[in-house]
Amino acid sequence: MKHYTSIQDISELDSLVKDAFSLKRNPRAFETLGKGKTLVMLFFNASLRTRLSTENAAKNLGMDVQILNVTDSWKLEFADGSIMNADTSEHVREAAQVIAQYADVLAVRAFPSLTDKQADQQEMVLKSFIKYAGIPVVNMESATQHPLQALADLITIEENKTIKQPKVVLSWAPHPKALPHAVANSFIQIMQRAEVDLSITHPEGYGLDPNIVQGTPVIYDQEKALEQADFVYVKNWSSFENYGKVLSQDPSWMMTTDKLNHARFMHCLPVRRNVVVEDAVLDSDQSLVIQQAGNRTFSAQVVLKNILEKL
Repeated sequence: MKHYTSIQDISELDSLVKDAFSLKRNPRAFETLGKGKTLVMLFFNASLRTRLSTENAAKNLGMDVQILNVTDSWKLEFADGSIMNADTSEHVREAAQVIAQYADVLAVRAFPSLTDKQADQQEMVLKSFIKYAGIPVVNMESATQHPLQALADLITIEENKTIKQPKVVLSWAPHPKALPHAVANSFIQIMQRAEVDLSITHPEGYGLDPNIVQGTPVIYDQEKALEQADFVYVKNWSSFENYGKVLSQDPSWMMTTDKLNHARFMHCLPVRRNVVVEDAVLDSDQSLVIQQAGNRTFSAQVVLKNILEKL
C-alpha cells in the first residue's frame, strides 16, 4: 500500500481486517516499526475522532506526530497557473514539498464545497498533496471518500455478526444541514467487497453517485428495507443530483426502536439526537457507535502499519 485514499487502495481486504483484529488485541506489538518516522496530519476542517484516533494509531506504532490546522496558518492555492494576488499566500506545490521534508507519511482531511460537483469529484486537495509531496498520503476524509471510517465500520460488523452473510442496510436520515457523501460512498464501496447482503434506503431525490452505487439495491420504502436487517447504518447526505441541496428534512426517516427491531445500530458520529436517531436507540445495547469510534484507532493503525512496512 503506497497511499490510502479510497477503498480501492486495499488489495486484500480480509487479511487487512484480520491484521486490524491482531493490532486491537495487542496495540503495541509493532511499537518499534515507526521509530524515527513522523506522521504529519493536516486538517482543513475540524475533527474529533479522526484526529485523536489517527494520532493514537501512529503513536502505537512508535511514530512521532505533528498536527497542523491549516486554517490556523494561511490559505493555500491549488490551481495551476493562478495569479496569487487575492487571499492565498502559498501554493500547494511549495507547501507539499516543504511538508515532505518534515514527514515520512502525510495524512490529510478536507471537506467538499458541496457547491461544485465537478470540482469536488476531482479531489484537488488530496490529489495535489499526492502529486507534490512524493511521500505516502492517507485520506482522513476528503470531498468524496472516508476510507478510514469505512474500514472501522467493517471491523465493527465483523466483530459483531452472528451469521456468515448478515443483512446490512444503509439508511438516509434527516438533518438540518447539507452534509457530504464521503461516509456513505466509502461504506458502500467496502460493503460491496465484504461478505454481506447490502441495500440502501433513502427518499426520492437522494440517490448517491451511480458509479458508486452500481448494482446495490436501492429501496425507497425505509421500513420495507429494514425488514430482517442485522445491521443498520444511519447517515444523512445531501442530494447528489441537485448537488449539495437539502431536499427534505422528513422526520419520519429518523431511526427509532420500532424500525430498528433487533438490528444493531451504526453511525459514524457526531450524531444529532432525536433528529437522526432517537435517544432510545442510541443509548441501547443495540448501538455500536462507541465501538465504531474505538475501532477508528485500529483502522488507522493497520493502514499506517501497511504503509510503514513498505517504506
